[in-house]
Amino acid sequence: MEISVIGTGYVGLVTGVCLAHIGNEVTCIDIDKEKVNTLKKGISPIYEEGLTELMEENIKNGKLNFTSDYKEGLQGKKVVYIAVGTPQSDDGSADLTFVNRACESIAQNLEDDVIIVTKSTVPVGTNEYIKQKIEMDLKKEVNIKIASNPEFLRQGSAVYDTFNGDRIVIGSDDEHALELLEKINEGFGLPILKTDLRSAEMIKYASNAFLATKISFINEMANLSEKIGANIDLVAKGIGMDKRIGENFLNAGIGYGGSCFPKDTRAIISIGKQADYPMPILENVVDANERQRDILVDKVLNSYKDIHGKRIAVLGLAFKPNTDDMREAPSISVTEKLLEHGAIISAYDPVAIDNAKKVLSSKVTYATGIEEAIDGADLVLILTEWAEIKRFPLENYKAYMAKPIIFDGRNCHSLEAARASGVEYHSIGRPSIK
Repeated sequence: MEISVIGTGYVGLVTGVCLAHIGNEVTCIDIDKEKVNTLKKGISPIYEEGLTELMEENIKNGKLNFTSDYKEGLQGKKVVYIAVGTPQSDDGSADLTFVNRACESIAQNLEDDVIIVTKSTVPVGTNEYIKQKIEMDLKKEVNIKIASNPEFLRQGSAVYDTFNGDRIVIGSDDEHALELLEKINEGFGLPILKTDLRSAEMIKYASNAFLATKISFINEMANLSEKIGANIDLVAKGIGMDKRIGENFLNAGIGYGGSCFPKDTRAIISIGKQADYPMPILENVVDANERQRDILVDKVLNSYKDIHGKRIAVLGLAFKPNTDDMREAPSISVTEKLLEHGAIISAYDPVAIDNAKKVLSSKVTYATGIEEAIDGADLVLILTEWAEIKRFPLENYKAYMAKPIIFDGRNCHSLEAARASGVEYHSIGRPSIK
């Protein structure tokens, strides 16, 4: 199948590369000419495990192409995916600026009948709007069909998830569109759920809102457990063994971040307001997550009272491991608060330092490794559960710190390991080791 994918961000690039890998001829369109030239060389602008290798393979075999020319990119295509960003507006709703621009460019350059597939996360009803907008601006008489194909990819494992996910959702009110998209997606070998257009849009928001709720719930249980002397590790294991609950997303920490959960929970709250239906559960989920980001700093201030001039090592900056994404990363607010109290920060992240420099204060300095970051530090904060950080033995902190004190915001180490190491260790929802 000849396919176009508009947008080469996280979702668009992974979508295009993986569609090419299952045998389709894919052209990815992006208006950034410099970015397109980089992509043509097989260089990915995002850090995503396995993506570069698939890009190189499918560029080489001619299945994957990139262009900044809409006319070239749309020519002869039967299916066009819209996979541009939908950032959060000031009121919490999804900003459709890039979707509108994509629609305008499609309408101006379309010459053949086509199925438009929205991959971007958009409010319920947006696909109907997309169809109307394109049809209104068409330069030639062509037939437009519309479908929704939301993504459920985890950053850091998006390529893996594409081929090993739980399901593929396809929504359309046109039976032919559903059949064709089902045929395209059969190559991924995953269960396919076909729905109406609005249900597909809603599934995406509902999924992310539920997972965000689960995270905020376990964090509240962790905070309470710590106050009453329980261990959240055991609590989470006990409730997770209930098949109705499940063990996934029951890891206590300093809250969720990234481009999906924060944006999508606020967006569905906004959708509720527009429908005159308040959503207090999700409003509290958002509030709980915001409060959770302060937990680790509060622990530090309760222990030290005054951290002015203290040398603090921050390990992990990305919002989660295996990605360089700094969007809504807890490290942003944590480092800001530490600096406000006069701390001196040395930070380390395996891949996110370049992006961190764009959003963190210029007062933050960066190390090339864990050892360099913690050398001479008064205390350490762990903010991202990178495998490298989790594997770093607690005993090794003694070689670089006069008195090793660790505040672990991701519960990377067991309490048994902390006791055996002889370091002072504070975590989330568990007893402190002193």
